[in-house]
Amino acid sequence: MQTNRMARLAGQLQQEIATIIHQELKDPQLGFVTITRIELSNDLRHAKALFSCLGGAGERESSQDALDRAARFIHGLLKKRFRLKVIPELVFRYDASIERSVALSDTFEQLKKPTGG
Repeated sequence: MQTNRMARLAGQLQQEIATIIHQELKDPQLGFVTITRIELSNDLRHAKALFSCLGGAGERESSQDALDRAARFIHGLLKKRFRLKVIPELVFRYDASIERSVALSDTFEQLKKPTGG
């Protein structure tokens, strides 16, 4: 169960990580990445940053590799910007929920179309 404090912290981490990715990371393999949400462990020591990106599977894999390489750098910047006893260790994972919702929406659109006959 997520408390108000955890939800607030997750929101602040999401904003700060997104800012760092867009303004401070210079990796050419990093595509157009959006941080969709942050999942925190109950002890706040681990954070899973879920991201989406434009492009196909190749773009997603190269962005995943770039984020994996940058995780410690981002963690170090978060340490400087947040006044917390423990800054969560970051793990980046692709968030397929947006992709699934678009596919579901397309399916509904196909079902709405009148059939010829």
